[in-house]
Amino acid sequence: MSISNPEYSSSTLLKPVDLHSSGDGGEHKKGLGVLMLAAIGVVFGDIGTSPLYALKECFDAEHGIAFSPEALYGVISMMIWALILVVTFKYVLFVMRADNKGEGGVLSLMALALRSVKSGTKEYFVLMILGMLGACMLIGESVITPAISVLSAVEGIEIATPALKQFIIPIAVVILFCLFVIQKYGTAMVGNLFGPVTLIWFLAIAALGIWNISNAPEIALAFNPMYAMRFITDHPLTAYIVMGAVVLVVTGVEALYLDMGHFGRNPVRFAWLLIVLPSLLLNYLGQGALVLSNPEAIRNPFYMMVPEWALWPMVGLATAATVIASQAVISGTFSLVSQAISLGFLPRMNILHTSDSERGQIYIPVVNWALLVMVIVTIIEFGESVNLAAAYGLSVTSTMLITTILLSVVMRREWHINPILIALLIVFFFAVDLAFWTATLIKVKDGGWYPLLLALICFTCLITWYKGRKLLRDKLISNSIPMEAFVSSLLAHPPHRVEGTAIFLTAHIDYVPVAMLHNLKHNRVMHERIFFLKLSTWDVPYVNDSERITMRDLGGQVYLVRAVYGFKETPDINSILTLLEKQENLTFDLMDTSFFISKDTIIPSASPGMALWQESLFSWMMQNAAKPSDFFKIPTNRLVELGAKVEI
Repeated sequence: MSISNPEYSSSTLLKPVDLHSSGDGGEHKKGLGVLMLAAIGVVFGDIGTSPLYALKECFDAEHGIAFSPEALYGVISMMIWALILVVTFKYVLFVMRADNKGEGGVLSLMALALRSVKSGTKEYFVLMILGMLGACMLIGESVITPAISVLSAVEGIEIATPALKQFIIPIAVVILFCLFVIQKYGTAMVGNLFGPVTLIWFLAIAALGIWNISNAPEIALAFNPMYAMRFITDHPLTAYIVMGAVVLVVTGVEALYLDMGHFGRNPVRFAWLLIVLPSLLLNYLGQGALVLSNPEAIRNPFYMMVPEWALWPMVGLATAATVIASQAVISGTFSLVSQAISLGFLPRMNILHTSDSERGQIYIPVVNWALLVMVIVTIIEFGESVNLAAAYGLSVTSTMLITTILLSVVMRREWHINPILIALLIVFFFAVDLAFWTATLIKVKDGGWYPLLLALICFTCLITWYKGRKLLRDKLISNSIPMEAFVSSLLAHPPHRVEGTAIFLTAHIDYVPVAMLHNLKHNRVMHERIFFLKLSTWDVPYVNDSERITMRDLGGQVYLVRAVYGFKETPDINSILTLLEKQENLTFDLMDTSFFISKDTIIPSASPGMALWQESLFSWMMQNAAKPSDFFKIPTNRLVELGAKVEI
């Protein structure tokens, strides 16, 4: 295995790496206004399109509650305070403080939590499992978000021209198909339009809100949290049911945290407080005012609050906003999968970088096409956005709850603030998250099973790959030869040495790679210059080039090299050779250099380890992983693969 987790690697060659937070969510040279505009386009697309379906779902006849003025005030008040308490108070003020050298997201938070926990303990394993589950829920959310967002936007066609209702699903499928097809070209050019278009969207929904509030200004009373509290206490069962729909107003809240590293903490915070939050509040109040004066509008309050002359332009703007939201989710999924690969939770996949200037812009073909298939199946299966909304809530609340659990570990062990304050905050966050999570559980039969199924499939793959790699690593180490003793013996009685350089990729710096043993056994020669190269991934997003390479001379022109990468980076053999030339005064001629890799073939067996079906799945994943030459960017004509069968 060429990439390993730090807990399985010797640290004898590793230079100290600063694992502390950057303190400001990353450093960014652009101005605050420019970064705020970019953040509006990338970070807030998902949560910004929630007004299309959130209130409608709350009063849906099948999934929500019956309409009444009392219920309307209670629901609008719950929506307002969900945005204030969950997004503003929890995420913007506290969760975004838990950055890993400027990067956010559930896997970054997991890495922070694991930093203070001893490897191999039960707590370590539980936190790692929680991080995996959070990532799986986000991947499931990335399937539902494009489907519900684009579908809810296109459904405005029915309001404008009811005769076109039958074309809603085909139009949504075509839009999403085109969106996924263009992913391979990158988002650099389109990304410049994201901010302005989404800003226009927020200004438009704010204007619609103000326009409709004038019809029933008394709706502003819903700002009083007592309306929400009174609704909950007077109708606890009804309020509990509707909470599963109210949570839709905070969908996309994880994007605040996941995309923090792209723009920095402050631009995201200011964009939320100054533009996004006021626009959402005004629009929800406007929808409430419309329904209060015209209860029939509850069947689609967003589009029915639009003046007739502006309906088609709003459908177009909403579609553009939902496409942007979907694009951000897709890009986030690529980043999440890339992190999972680097952390050892998924097999290697071909990762293409779509920008020369932005290293975070990547494209993973197999993930892209898998998402496309699942999104189209989702749209056809559920048919309407209201049906998807029931499925959406459970994935959102599950991720929120996992974030709170991991955050509690980070706050308790990493933050130097009053323990009593930490306890009070965590209890409050847990209470809110559990209330929303349990409310969405009652909708499992109405569609909540879908994100659970997606998460279960993803989690099965992640845990199988992680456990399989560990079993394989332990099996290989048990049959391995210690590196230093072997090299000393080999140099004492060397075989015939041939010209050129041999680079052996190794899974562990303390043991001789199998490829080296096979080369000596079959070819009975030793290259003039030999490098044992270990690629390690650590719990930081990026590693500076000055700290990336460590080399040790074992004598006789035999060297032990470790290259350290962050979990948001992709190893590159050419860059490693370039760094060795600069830092160690070495020279490499690729036409005179051979790369040796062990290609293990897994043989499932009844021996202790994993269930036979898991071993078969692991074997299949190994066979279908990206070629090392593609993933590590090794010239294919310089690669030598020496295979071995391993029974686990």
